[in-house]
Amino acid sequence: MRRAVIASVVLVVSTSSALTACSSGGAGDTTPTTPTTVVTVTRSPSSAPTTTSSSAAAAAYTASSTRVTGRTDRSSYDVTIPQLAGGKQSVTAEFNQSMRAALQDQIDADYSGLSFTLRDGYRNGPFHIGSRVVSAELISYWTANPPGAHGDSLLATVTIDTDTATPITLSDAFGDLDTGLRRLSQEAARILPTTVVGDRYERSGITPTEKNFANWTASPQGMVIHFGDYQVGAYADGLIDITIPWSDLSDVLAPGMQDVLSS
Repeated sequence: MRRAVIASVVLVVSTSSALTACSSGGAGDTTPTTPTTVVTVTRSPSSAPTTTSSSAAAAAYTASSTRVTGRTDRSSYDVTIPQLAGGKQSVTAEFNQSMRAALQDQIDADYSGLSFTLRDGYRNGPFHIGSRVVSAELISYWTANPPGAHGDSLLATVTIDTDTATPITLSDAFGDLDTGLRRLSQEAARILPTTVVGDRYERSGITPTEKNFANWTASPQGMVIHFGDYQVGAYADGLIDITIPWSDLSDVLAPGMQDVLSS
């Protein structure tokens, strides 16, 4: 049975897009069919996404990937998703199932009734393996069928506490969610002018809501926020990531959470 994924609330699995209505396609039946092919591919170390390990415990896990292909009445998809190997079976299963569920949400979404194709994103997201956390981003690329001017990136993130084999949500990360979101908004306003978007960043894209900060991953340096197409800049700016240092979040994080997320 497919697990439920609710916009980074139940799981740190979230999808976002800024799909433009620059093309049209058939609406069709939105009920997904069973994928026609699923082929597992483990990346070699030279082609794997960026992975960091901070202890011997983290070394028990390795980053891999699975290619998922198939077709529904409205879509076709051929996407490589991050997967985890080794380590505790409960952690590996939780991570892998969560990533698969995130992709399924992208496949099942309505997109204004357009028919579409989903394939690999134009770059890999980060994949961090720490001593107490595993965190990664899935980036896929959506195009209307028939295609329009261009497609759009879809994002999803998964962060798992390896001690408990459970997802870490924004609500888990912060002692008080609203206070945490306000701090993320303030820090984003401080950091975004140093990125390619400069002072012209879109203010509405960083208002303190869960939707705006749903896509995040953990790293030793800080919480990495991943913004979708158009969220904080023009399409030509590409996907924008910022890292908010843990030292700037330490007073609003839940007790003990910094040690987990920064591992």
